[in-house]
Amino acid sequence: MSNADILERLGSTIAQRLQADPQGSYVSSLAAKGQDAILRKVMEEAAETLLASKEGDKLHLIRETADLWFHCMVLLAWHGARPDDVLAELARREGTSGIEEKKSRG
Repeated sequence: MSNADILERLGSTIAQRLQADPQGSYVSSLAAKGQDAILRKVMEEAAETLLASKEGDKLHLIRETADLWFHCMVLLAWHGARPDDVLAELARREGTSGIEEKKSRG
């Protein structure tokens, strides 16, 4: 399996764990606290990613980005979305100027 497959596998695992017993699953225990808890975790991981970037430590940045992506995937799953939904949106935007794409959103 390629690295690209990890997003789909992880997305499936997260979706399953949302339904699991909160006593045995980090994802389920986070979701049991509600959307605000998930949002706080995404904000926390985003801040840690920014700080890792400022430190200039590439490995730390990679690890914090992995944490951020993971928690964003939990948030997506909370809303019934999957990594493929985000990948499809990125594919739609591919080859389009960022300036033009932003204008198209109004």
